[in-house]
Formats: sequence, structure tokens, C-alpha cells
Amino acid sequence: MVASHFFKFVSWWHDREGYKAKLYFLRDSSHREVDFLVTVDEKPWFAVEVKMEDDSISSNLKYFQERLKIPFVYQGVRKKGVDRFINGIRIISADKLLVGLV
Repeated sequence: MVASHFFKFVSWWHDREGYKAKLYFLRDSSHREVDFLVTVDEKPWFAVEVKMEDDSISSNLKYFQERLKIPFVYQGVRKKGVDRFINGIRIISADKLLVGLV
């Protein structure tokens, strides 16, 4: 269900606004992975890791943020009422994150 929100968001940015936006799943050869990467003109724009309960920063998210120089990085959590920044990563309730999309 979360993936469909991101797909709709990227489609809207591409079709309605004319941006060359794309949606990716990140994984490297060491099996580090992040759920979503949105690019514009093939450059990273923002990344999102979704966690059910864990609101401690994902090491994989931090790794890709540093390696790919991703400007905006989010960790969505199921728990309501969460919204804070830690080391350049915004940890935010999934409901609030998804409402922020189109």
C-alpha cells in the first residue's frame, strides 16, 4: 500500500508537472537496502525507509544518504505522533509522511 502512494506521487510529478521523476528500490552488493529512492533528472531527491515499529535510525538509510548525497532522507514509522530529526534524517509517522505526498 505504501508503495502505491510513492508510485502515484512520482507519476504525478512526471505527468502533471513535467519532471523526469523516477522511483527506485536501493540495494547494493552487500545486501544493504532502502525501500524507496525518488530521483529527478537521474539525481537523488529523497529516500524513504519504512519501519513498522523501530524508530531508531536505519544504518542502511544513513549509508545511502552519505554515499549518494541524498538531500532529503526520511524514515517512516507506523507509530503516530513521531516527527523528529536525527543526524539529517527525519523520522516521521507514516501517516504524516504519506499525507505530505500529493
